Amino acid sequence: MERIIELLPELTVALGQTFLMIAVAIPLAVLLGTPLGIWLFTHAPDGISPSPKAHRVVSGLVNAVRSFPFLILLIAIIPLTRLLVGTTVGTAAAIVPLTVNAIPYFARLIEQNMAQLGGGAIEAARAMGATRGQIIRNILLVDARPAMIGSITITTVSFISYSAMVGLVGGGGIGDFAIRYGYYRYETEVMLAAIVIMLLLVTLVQFVGARLVRLTDKRIA
Repeated sequence: MERIIELLPELTVALGQTFLMIAVAIPLAVLLGTPLGIWLFTHAPDGISPSPKAHRVVSGLVNAVRSFPFLILLIAIIPLTRLLVGTTVGTAAAIVPLTVNAIPYFARLIEQNMAQLGGGAIEAARAMGATRGQIIRNILLVDARPAMIGSITITTVSFISYSAMVGLVGGGGIGDFAIRYGYYRYETEVMLAAIVIMLLLVTLVQFVGARLVRLTDKRIA
């Protein structure tokens, strides 16, 4: 316990770095992944505005990036990371691969959220003369809101664990802290402290996400 107290300043910095990674990567994923997910849904072969060939290409790219092992992606886009932030190490550099991986991940979740709504409301809106934009704004985004919040929660939890991986390449954060002290220096109690912090962080995100889903889901009384 004394050792953990001694390392508390560094642990605080590492926790702040993890928060920064997530605070940048997840909003960017939501901002860019949501329209991409909507596009995938609306332009699917059975979507509102079918475009099978374009959908096949974009969907293939989304699947390719989404299924790419994160550590390999981390290394593969080093030139892009250097171009965008001027370095390949540190928290700023870690945000780039996290964001690149999170965008297609979240987009696919959004596509699934909308596909699960069913076509009844969409068909009714089209019968009343609603435009594609009106259907997206007033039907899809409204009805899928609880599921979208759940998807944000899932994405955040997943990328908290991904943020720990960037410690392997000097990306900072809790993962880097655990590796430097718990692994390289064989300080088991320090590694356990880092694990407990990660578990508490994940639990907090899941709790807040579940509460928000309940508050926005009209089916729950």
